[in-house]
Parts: sequence; structure tokens; C-alpha cells
Amino acid sequence: MRRLPARKTRLALPAAFALTGSLIAVTPVTANAAEPAQGNCKTFDDPQYNGWTTYEELGPKLRAIESTSNGRVRVDVVGRTQQGRELYAARVGTGRRVLLVQSAIHGNERTGTEALLGILKKLGSGGDPTTKRALQGITLVAMPMVNPDGGEINRRANVISWDQVTATYPQLAGAPRAWYHSLRGDGIELPGFDLNRDFNPDLDYVPSAGDLPGRQVDAGFFLSPESRAIRDVYVGLKQEFGKVDAAVDLHHMGPCDPLTGGPQDGKPISVSLDYPPLGVNDGAAYKEKWPLLDQDASRRHALAVANGIRASYGSQSPLAAIGRYYHPDDREYAGQGRSAFAMNGSATVLFEVRGQQDDLGQKFKGMLARSVQTGVESLIDSMATGAVDNLEGDDFFGLPDYGWDTTAD
Repeated sequence: MRRLPARKTRLALPAAFALTGSLIAVTPVTANAAEPAQGNCKTFDDPQYNGWTTYEELGPKLRAIESTSNGRVRVDVVGRTQQGRELYAARVGTGRRVLLVQSAIHGNERTGTEALLGILKKLGSGGDPTTKRALQGITLVAMPMVNPDGGEINRRANVISWDQVTATYPQLAGAPRAWYHSLRGDGIELPGFDLNRDFNPDLDYVPSAGDLPGRQVDAGFFLSPESRAIRDVYVGLKQEFGKVDAAVDLHHMGPCDPLTGGPQDGKPISVSLDYPPLGVNDGAAYKEKWPLLDQDASRRHALAVANGIRASYGSQSPLAAIGRYYHPDDREYAGQGRSAFAMNGSATVLFEVRGQQDDLGQKFKGMLARSVQTGVESLIDSMATGAVDNLEGDDFFGLPDYGWDTTAD
């Protein structure tokens, strides 16, 4: 790949990034044989998924969008992974409302990457009234692939050993490993983190041995360079604008529901949406320390996504099959980025797209990427017009409930 120049970021990041490892040669793996399909939620044995944008392709695609945008889109390298791969952020729009969207924090969940490339291309070159309204009303910062190391081997986790963590943070030597660090993942004998547990609402948090190993319900520790890069982009925007109005996290859910025998009892659902999972009584335990937490705002933004998708495709289209992600009252993940950013005053929305590329291959890539792109574009327009402020957050609960495994996102 043509190496992109590591130029100074224009996102006002507060901290420099250090490269603390070298590239590790890893052989990509193919998917294992799928489990038997449940309901009419079909998966595929060893599917082809080579049509998805790779890390090697991402940089050139972003630079091409930047080049043809005539200054609208700006692309920066905002960090590096443990293995030395660059982390990109693309910024477009001049509005005072700020939307941060990140994708592929789980390396085998890439529909959001395709959707964000489509959005950036459209905003970079479009001249229609909706595009003009978005550019004037919103500042969008997109991070299309925040776990490229995991993506290279088609797995959920990143790649970093505990010794590499303690080399960065010597104060952790002798402490137990964080609960979300594993020695292997998805059948691959390489250690790494579930990065979507590595966030803390204290954006200045410094890892402490006394806090380890932590628990599922606790905040994370910013132990990986990828989570720190996302955090620093968020902090830079907060310093520049005073607030990040909304943050969106693009994921995949599995294609079949183990709780009910299939999505919606065998009826496929395209996208499930969620607000921050912060325990009982709508996160009441967090509100004294984090008074900016506004769960209703998150639900309004999620509802804007759902309304926009359904309005775009009509009730009979499979693209309009939108639901609520499984969210019992006691579900608590303070270490997820969407939870940490919500406690800092951002409305946050989780997208969970049906299936992963190693389950469904290329078969549904176009359809699912379109639904995600439409959903994010709907949110952009609703924020640009202010319509999101007039929604009723409780209407979010009127969406059908998708009973999925609560450990997946």
C-alpha cells in the first residue's frame, strides 16, 4: 500500500501517540463451519468475504475521497495500533453539532466501514439540498476502522500481549490481567482485548494496579492504543466545540438468536439499536457523579435512526426491519465507549447489524451496508434540522425487541 504521510492531526488531539510494537506477521484465517441455521436465519459454511474493504485498501479510499472533495473532507492519522497500523479519522462539515461515528472496534464487524465510506463520499461531493444542510448543520468525524489488527485476522479482539501493556504502563507489573484481556480469541492463539470494554468515563484516567482485574460492570482502563485513540479524538472535539452532541458505535450481531430460536422468532431483522447499558433505573447509580448523563437523549437519537430507515424504505422492505437490541433493566457495561461518552454528556447509539462477514460472507453486504448508511444519514439530517430534539424518547420502546446474547456488543 502507498504509505500515507503521518501528518499532524487537525482534530486538536490532546496527546501524542507512541508506536510501542512492531508488525506481527499473521496468516488470515477462514471462518469455521457455521452452526446449523435456526428458524429461517440462514448462515453459510466457510463463506467468501473478500469483498469487504481491507486495511490496505482503506487509506487509499479515504485519500481518494479527500482529494475529490475539494477541501470538504479532511483525513488524518490519529493513532497507531500495537502492530503499527494507522488509525484514521475523516472530518467533514462545519456545523456546531458534532457527531462522532466509529466502526469495526470488533475486527470481524465491518459493515459500518462500508457505510462510512459511502457517507464520506456523498458528503464530500454531493450538491443536493440534504447534503448541503448536513454540511452546514453538522461536523461529522468518522473513524471507519478502529481495530485493523483484529480485522486482518478476522476476529473480534485486537492483538496485544499483557507484557506489551505493562511495558507501556510499568505500574501494572505484577497486577492481574484485566478481565477483558484474553490469551486467544476466535480460535487464534494471539492475546488481545475486547476493545469495547476498555473505556472509562474519566477521560483522564491513568491505569492503576489496584483497579485490576475489574469486573464486567466496571469501567475499563484505556489499556490499548486503539481505545486511547478514540478517547483522544473525542476529547479533542469536546475541547474544540464544548460538547460532542452524539457518538455512534457500529457493530454486528450474530445472525441467529439463541434465546428465541431466531431473530424475531425466525424473522430476520436488519439493524437493532440501543442506548447505553448502565444498570437499573436507567443508570441512576451514575447520575450523581456524571450529571450530564441523559439516557432519554440517547433514545431520541436512536429513534431518529429507526424513523429514518423506515421512512426511506417503506414498511415492507427487509431493510426497514429495525428493532431494539436486547436491554434488560439490569444490563450494565460501564466500560463500553458508548457508556463512557454518554456519561460525558453525549447521546450515544449502538447499531447492531444482522450477521458478521464470517457468517454471511458477501451475500448481504450491500443490503446491510445500505441500511446502516441510511440510518447514520438519517441521524445526521435529524441533528442538522433539530428534529431529533422534538422526538419522544419513550417511543423508542415501541420498536420490536430483539432478544440477543447480552455479551455480544
